[in-house]
Amino acid sequence: MRTIFDGRGAIVLTAAMVPGLSMAGGFSLNEQSASAMGTANAGAAANPENAATVIFNPAGMTQLSGTNLSFGASVLDIDAEADRAEATNQVGQPVEGTKGGDIADPAYLPSAFLTHEMTDNVAVGIGLHAPYGLAADYDDDFTGRYFADETELTGIALTPSIAVDSSNGLSLGVGVNIMYLDGKLSKYNDITGTVAEQQGLDPSNEQEAAQATAIAAQMEEPYSNVEGDSIEYTIRIGALYELSDKTQFGLTVETGTPASLDGDITISDFPDPNNPGATTTLKEDASVPLDIPPSATFGARHKLSEDVTLLFGATWARWSDFEELDIYSAEGGTGAVSGTLDRNPITHITEKWEDTWQYNLGATWQANQEWKLKAGYAWDESPVDSYNTARIPSQDRHWLTLGAQFAPANTDWKVDAAVGTLIFDGDAKFTERDYSHQQPTIPTSAASYSGSYDLSAWSASVELSRSF
Repeated sequence: MRTIFDGRGAIVLTAAMVPGLSMAGGFSLNEQSASAMGTANAGAAANPENAATVIFNPAGMTQLSGTNLSFGASVLDIDAEADRAEATNQVGQPVEGTKGGDIADPAYLPSAFLTHEMTDNVAVGIGLHAPYGLAADYDDDFTGRYFADETELTGIALTPSIAVDSSNGLSLGVGVNIMYLDGKLSKYNDITGTVAEQQGLDPSNEQEAAQATAIAAQMEEPYSNVEGDSIEYTIRIGALYELSDKTQFGLTVETGTPASLDGDITISDFPDPNNPGATTTLKEDASVPLDIPPSATFGARHKLSEDVTLLFGATWARWSDFEELDIYSAEGGTGAVSGTLDRNPITHITEKWEDTWQYNLGATWQANQEWKLKAGYAWDESPVDSYNTARIPSQDRHWLTLGAQFAPANTDWKVDAAVGTLIFDGDAKFTERDYSHQQPTIPTSAASYSGSYDLSAWSASVELSRSF
């Protein structure tokens, strides 16, 4: 069993928790607060409107009086469907199948935040939100099924925070993100290379390659599924400086962490070497390293008049740390699959991401005592360049948002609502190949997937806030 697995690469689980179906750089999410979303998150680090400042800049809690509560939810609906999908197997023959259908269902993201003014100079808070996430699922007969089937990442964070006002215009804050990450990665497995070697067929000979493909077509396609979870921690440090009663600046820095999703890998319908014509199921503990990048966000807020406020923001994230995604056996060389924890992964995915920037512009207009109108624009850079995959049909994108805030007279409640649309820079076109851990830029077989995706998305969010 091990010889077949190691020698032919029958399990090549190309899976990545990456940005194709998320709404910000990498696999991070933007939709955590309707009040900030109304201005495309512009100046969120310098504009503490409500308790959601816990995650945008904990230092902003010092500018909220008493106790403040904000809670709400967002919905993301992404249209990601291939308009071209072509693939070849390990011996270079065409793979039959469909374009995979719409791979993204609507996602719902709840959030809740609470802050409390302890003294005139000290405030504390806590937030519950979804900083990371994506979901993608192709039809089972997808042409590129040897490269991707289902991908899920769920990230939920609890963020206790504290802030101190220095009384000279400068406030400092710190928060800890306690994150629960849960992931699932699956795909079908190409066994044509294994069949060719077992039958003594030459893949470079088109007739013999077609023969290997025909033999493999009579067999079940093995299916790989990896599931794992983890609890990780990052630290967010924030500073807020009030230059004048009209202008203030904010800066937040968040540490990264080398996360690891620990769980198991299961391969069903795997050819049983001890019983020709039969299949078996392989299962063992597995580990998937996944880097959470450090980032820094700058924000500025300027009151142009009593009614109009201008906002600006910029976020940098060090996604270049994410060079590869490997799946390791947690059982070393003793497991049913293969690989050792230190050197030899079960499978390798070349990523080679790049650092990203996101720039945000926004404005608010206080139309009257009860209504505030908002608008925003963000340019969001994709970290994926040369190594796009079926799991990440990603492009740079433009985010346009509109929002409104309603503060009924004689109450302490405010209601924020926002909608946004995502416009991608052209179609996502790419060709994906198999690579190895030892040679991450040289294809290991004739297998390939070429796709073109016309991407679009919209989002909506609502949030209730109250001061006590």
